[in-house]
Amino acid sequence: MAQAKVIVVGNEKGGAGKSTIAIHLATGLLHGGGRVAILDLDLRQQSMGHFFAHRAAWLAANGVSAPMPVEHHLAAELARAPDAEAMAHFEDAFEKVSNLADYVLIDTPGGDTAISRAAHGLADLIVTPMNDSFVDFDMLGIVDPVTLDLKRPSLYSETVWNSRKVKAAASGKSIDWVVLRNRLAPTEARNRKRLDERVQALSRRVGFRVGPGLRDRVIYRELFPFGLTIADLSPTIRPVAMSLQHVAARQELRALMGSLGLASGGELLAAQ
Repeated sequence: MAQAKVIVVGNEKGGAGKSTIAIHLATGLLHGGGRVAILDLDLRQQSMGHFFAHRAAWLAANGVSAPMPVEHHLAAELARAPDAEAMAHFEDAFEKVSNLADYVLIDTPGGDTAISRAAHGLADLIVTPMNDSFVDFDMLGIVDPVTLDLKRPSLYSETVWNSRKVKAAASGKSIDWVVLRNRLAPTEARNRKRLDERVQALSRRVGFRVGPGLRDRVIYRELFPFGLTIADLSPTIRPVAMSLQHVAARQELRALMGSLGLASGGELLAAQ
C-alpha cells in the first residue's frame, strides 16, 4: 500500500487562517477523488473538527451527499494531559488514519506543543499561512527595528528546520515547506512591498516556497456554519446565492492547490 502523504498546516501564531486553509485543502482533495484523513490537534478550539461535524449534519438534513474525510477525534482533555500521554494518543490516531487514506491532513494549534512538533516531523508538506502583516512575519523572522533588515529566523522557522533535520535523518526524505500569503488586502501598499522583500529574503535563507493563500472573502465565512466550502457548491448544494465573487473564490482555491502541487479536481472546482 502506498504511504499516505502527510500535510501539516502550521504556524505557532493564532489567527493566521490555519483552519480555513486546512478545511479548504481537505474538501479540494476530497473532490479531487482523494481519500483524506484529518487530525485536528487544536484540542481547545477544534475548528476543523466542528466544521466536518456541521457538514455531516447539514448534508443529512438536506438529503444530499458530499465527500467526507476519515476522522479520528482527539479528546479536548488531552490539551491538559502530560506530554507522554498526549503523544501516545496522537501516535495511535496517526497510525490508524494513515492506513486508510491517500492524504493525512493535520491542523495544528497556535502554539508550541509536543504533538504539534511531532506532527511537523512526520510531514511531507508543511503549509504555513501568514497574514499580510509584520505581526505575522515576526513568527518566521526577526527584523531590525530601525532598518527593517532581516536579522535572523524566528522560533517557528527553527521548529520547521529541526523537523526537516529529524525527518532527513530518520528517512532520508525532505519536507517541502510553503508559506502562503493569506488574507491579502485588496489594495497595494508600501507596507506590503516591504513585507514581500523580507519574506523573499527569509525564503532564500531557510528554504521555503511562497504561494498564494485565500483572500478575506465573505463567502469563506458564510459557508463555514454549514460545513461547506466553495468546492462543494453545485446545483444540489447551494445554501447561499451564487455570485461572481464565488467564481473568483473557486479560482483562488485552484491556484492555492496548484501552488502546493496537490490534485484539485479542477472540473469539480469549476464554476457551476
